[in-house]
Amino acid sequence: MSKTLLGRKIGMSRYFLEDGTNVPVTIVEAGPCVVTQIKTDEHDGYDAIQIGYEDVKPSRATMPIIGHDAKASTAPKRFHSECSTENIDDIELGQTLDV
Repeated sequence: MSKTLLGRKIGMSRYFLEDGTNVPVTIVEAGPCVVTQIKTDEHDGYDAIQIGYEDVKPSRATMPIIGHDAKASTAPKRFHSECSTENIDDIELGQTLDV
C-alpha cells in the first residue's frame, strides 16, 4: 500500500541543528483518514483507494457526498483523494488510516 494521508497545515516553526543552523519546517496535522471507496482492477481497470479527511456537517455537504460516504459508514468528509496501490486485499471499506 502506498503511504498516503491527507492533512492540514497548522503552521510554520524552526528546527535548530547542533551547529546552530536554522531549518524552517512546516507543521502538518495528518489524519485520521477513512477509506471511502476501493477501486479494483476488475471493476474500474486499476487498483486504488479513495480516502476522506475531516468531518463536515451534513448541512454543508452535497447529497452525492453524503451518500458516497454513507456507503463507508462514515460522516461526510470535506476532502477526498485517490491513491493508487498494488495490494488492496488488506484494506476494508470504512477502515481508518492514521499516523
